[in-house]
Amino acid sequence: MEYIENVLVYEDYCRLRESVGWTNFSNAEKSIKNSLYTIAAMQDNQIVGMGRLIGDGMYYMMVDVVVHPNYQKKGIGNKIVSMIIEYVNEETPIGGRSSIQLVAEKGKESFYEEKGFKIIPHEFCGSGMRMVIRK
Repeated sequence: MEYIENVLVYEDYCRLRESVGWTNFSNAEKSIKNSLYTIAAMQDNQIVGMGRLIGDGMYYMMVDVVVHPNYQKKGIGNKIVSMIIEYVNEETPIGGRSSIQLVAEKGKESFYEEKGFKIIPHEFCGSGMRMVIRK
């Protein structure tokens, strides 16, 4: 398995989202281009997993962590998430602070808890919230 940084393209993005039953949206191509950091897992010249990071240098959001169903349970998702965390760690200056947030798919919370993420609410944060605008 090869992990390649910042090469994710729209076609692979859409194909992977479709493989897990996620909807694709018309503004996805722009969002891929605006990502701070992307990881693509490649096997036999095909992208089989991905993850994206968006943010402003202090607050980050991990999004679109997807592994094609035929390649799940092989450590690919773990490697993608670890690489994203390492990227943020390297970008955080001495004396700085960074926060990585995400919205886990229902039932996948324990995957992220094993990496050190905490379910919100907890002792320091209230409930996570979101608003979705569709057109």
